Amino acid sequence: MRAASRSIRQRFPRLLLAGAASLATVLGLSGCQAVNGSTTAQVGQLRIVDASPDAGGLDIYSGSAAIAYNLGFGTVTSYIPVTPATYTLRVDAAGSKNALSTVRASLVNGKQYTMLVSNVLVSLQSTLLTDQSQAAPTGQIALRFLDEAIAVGSVDLYLVPSGSTLAKVNPISTGLVLGTNTGYINVPTGTYTLYVIASGAVISATTIPAFTGASTTYPAGSARTVLLLDTQIVTAPSVQAITVNDYDSAIATQ
Repeated sequence: MRAASRSIRQRFPRLLLAGAASLATVLGLSGCQAVNGSTTAQVGQLRIVDASPDAGGLDIYSGSAAIAYNLGFGTVTSYIPVTPATYTLRVDAAGSKNALSTVRASLVNGKQYTMLVSNVLVSLQSTLLTDQSQAAPTGQIALRFLDEAIAVGSVDLYLVPSGSTLAKVNPISTGLVLGTNTGYINVPTGTYTLYVIASGAVISATTIPAFTGASTTYPAGSARTVLLLDTQIVTAPSVQAITVNDYDSAIATQ
């Protein structure tokens, strides 16, 4: 499965904005599927992110049971319900039963988790992240940024409200490098454009961002994760961003 993407050509490295892809193959686990990113009290929720640019297709197992087959770079699965327990989750080269990485995961009721598979093949690692499964504070949204881009250096992130400009705002996060997890950052509900800029760059009228995202309106109370990933090109380092839905309030409006 591949997430849909849109290429944006610029003088600086490209950034792609992609939505979540659906799960390739799912175990018959007990419990009910979450709706709109929320969880129920009876089960945990787990999704997989393949952020390795050169590992090829990946199969994900819990013991001898397959969770997903042949995930490709940039794939984000949907959440799947998981019976609360402690699991050893294994990443295999697709179709080989050749273990490349493992992570021990203690999953509990009512929580959402992301299994992040990252880095290059020779240093492949798996990390379990706890996702936000409740509404952001009233009048706010929660955004988490994960930097898993290997080829592109340190970057600063700017979230520019509708009607404002890059020169008028401070960065939402600075100095992101490979492996950075900003945690969830609460910002006022609104419409924003994401800019990715080389760390330390002085903003002026002539600044050319590494990436300018689409103007996006986030529902009140929502939580999102934005991943920065490499793109697979030959001529120069490049990055892609994938925005995935962690939580939407049942009463939220656009």
